[in-house]
Amino acid sequence: MTESVLSHVRLEDGVLRIAVATAERGTSLSPAGMAQGIEALRTAGPEVGAVLLVGEGANFCAGGDVRAFASAPDRGEFVGDVARLFHDFVRALDAARVPVVAAVQGWAAGAGMSIVLHADIALGGPSTKLRPAYPSIGFTPDGGMSWTLPRIVGVARAREIILTDCVLNADEAVRLGVLSRLVADDEVPGEAMRVARTLANGPTAAYAGIRQLLADSAGRSLSEQLDAEAAAIAAAANGPTGIEGVDAFVEKRRPDFESIGRG
Repeated sequence: MTESVLSHVRLEDGVLRIAVATAERGTSLSPAGMAQGIEALRTAGPEVGAVLLVGEGANFCAGGDVRAFASAPDRGEFVGDVARLFHDFVRALDAARVPVVAAVQGWAAGAGMSIVLHADIALGGPSTKLRPAYPSIGFTPDGGMSWTLPRIVGVARAREIILTDCVLNADEAVRLGVLSRLVADDEVPGEAMRVARTLANGPTAAYAGIRQLLADSAGRSLSEQLDAEAAAIAAAANGPTGIEGVDAFVEKRRPDFESIGRG
């Protein structure tokens, strides 16, 4: 990754920061952010310990660029191309082996809400609001919202939220599990970066195993999941982070995961 070229992507203290929307585009979903994010996620090496998703502007992401949709010669072809790029970003995000944190300030609507639903930890403020937004322009969801939202809030509640284009305020979003927790509005970016840095300096191999176990659990029986957990914890015990963690516990010291790398 070359920081001077990838203006929407920055690596800082082991955190891969990706701007999914910018003020210049009215905080609508940024195609450049998607393309650069895809490349950065696919080529990320052990120097990346966490991903931080941000919006550079008043909002996290206000959704797709509806004015661009309206001016396209073939709206269906244009919107389909936008969705395919967006979905490549979602797939790259889902394939990441490190924790994903979202700093959700202001609005997360449409594609913005879809992105929030893919974060492992999503922090918002009292003024944060989320909205599906697709029905308001006669569209169906993209970005995986029809897959992630039912798994977070339940099928019946997801139906209501999407069909009625429900606006979720910050407290309701936390109650439903869409946001992890709230901090003061002006503290959202800094707290999200703090959390991402903490994760980046933690036992990254264990985090990768945790993310994989959680992702696979929906398609397994309890017995199958128990077998997977046994295999994963045995592998972790023999790995560098597992060895350091256990040794630190026995020696009554703080584990130093950063010094042994993120492998």
